[in-house]
Amino acid sequence: MQLGYSTNSIGDIAPLDALPVLRDLGYRSLAITLDHHVLNPFAPSLAAEIGRWRQALAAAGMACVIETGARHLLDPVRKHEPTLVSPHREDRLRRVEFLCRAVDVAAELRAGCVSLWAGVAADSADEETLWGRLTDGLAAVLAHASARGVVIGFEPEPGMFIDTLTRYGQLVERLGRPAPLRLTLDIGHMECMGERPLANVLAPRAGDVVNVHVDDMLACRHEHLPLGSGTVDLEPVLATLGQAGYRGGLHVELPRQSHRWLETARQSKKVSGLFFGPRALLPNQSLSEKES
Repeated sequence: MQLGYSTNSIGDIAPLDALPVLRDLGYRSLAITLDHHVLNPFAPSLAAEIGRWRQALAAAGMACVIETGARHLLDPVRKHEPTLVSPHREDRLRRVEFLCRAVDVAAELRAGCVSLWAGVAADSADEETLWGRLTDGLAAVLAHASARGVVIGFEPEPGMFIDTLTRYGQLVERLGRPAPLRLTLDIGHMECMGERPLANVLAPRAGDVVNVHVDDMLACRHEHLPLGSGTVDLEPVLATLGQAGYRGGLHVELPRQSHRWLETARQSKKVSGLFFGPRALLPNQSLSEKES
């Protein structure tokens, strides 16, 4: 596994300028949230921007994943809207178009996956209607991803229509277990939703994981906290991921700490070596290598 960082946790500096700093701190993967002033898939200069990002990632020796959780990229007023479960079809199609553009960016950057989520059910539609909206839109995205050779990492998100690993499992079954559909795991979200013991709940789905968000959290409180300041027991979760063969990024995601991103990056790197314990998986090191 590789210790990584998220661009949504970088503030007051262009993320491209932060890459050499993160590299020198020991980070080896970057979760890139497509957004204004980061990498905007709707920008006229997109091709040139992708070229700059490709060059910067190569110079830093970093892998990447693509994230699609920008708050106001599609709507300047409504956070995260529209989504795959929005009431109006034209709004849902806007989200599908964005996600397909994200897939194209991922293909160009050879990203490990495109990470996405369902969205909040914003109307009184019944359960089956919401499932229909989600599966219809996601099927279109998955078809495009398959054509481009890109993996989709679906993230259960507290407060959204798909909020737990159990609900993620139901989605996979409803879609017929499509090959491009995998799991983005936010470890803090499991703690928030009370999916305990975390490692035991994760184990049946650990082989699905293609992307990991690392943060601390408290039960029933959706607030991303610095490592070591919540109640998440990371060590057994990392062991479970290692045993399942996960070798991707462990992306520190602390968006509310973005104003102090450098301090947070330094602290997270330092704490990761202590907090994960003797079974910790260091960048580019497998579980068997660590224990040998």
